[in-house]
Amino acid sequence: MIELIVIRHGIAEDHAPGDTQEVPGADFERRLTQKGRKRMSKAGKGLRRIHPELDLVVTSPLVRAVETAKILANIYGDVPTTQLAALAPEAPWDDFLFWLKDQPAGRRIAVIGHEPHLGRWCSWMLCGLQRPFFSFKKGGACLLRLESPPTPGEADMVWLMTPRQLRGLA
Repeated sequence: MIELIVIRHGIAEDHAPGDTQEVPGADFERRLTQKGRKRMSKAGKGLRRIHPELDLVVTSPLVRAVETAKILANIYGDVPTTQLAALAPEAPWDDFLFWLKDQPAGRRIAVIGHEPHLGRWCSWMLCGLQRPFFSFKKGGACLLRLESPPTPGEADMVWLMTPRQLRGLA
């Protein structure tokens, strides 16, 4: 079994005036705001209370996700962090699933990415549906348990928490 804590990045800067989704890289460099860093740090402390150990933090390569991963890795005592293109907002769902299938059983992995990609991926893993039936707030998280090898439609959700709930546990 693999335990997967799925987390949406913290609050990020707004799009710059004139930025559109059609402009390559326009969204890539958006950073966490000061409020986003502060709230993510507190949510991370709450997360550690309910899930005290992690083996790895895997993140989308977008700046706001990487910054969120660094905050989380620091809270967990410098857990190894790696960037994975399969967690980028438009990456095919199978790419991340293929990466997961290479992970050894027993791993506890935090995954940091974006909406609506994360909600869709989790729905697919839980029910095999190719449309989301829930979404993550910025800084929100869920714990999925996946059998080895992970298969769509066969994951179990242990919990789903809003960022406010996580901060309340800190």
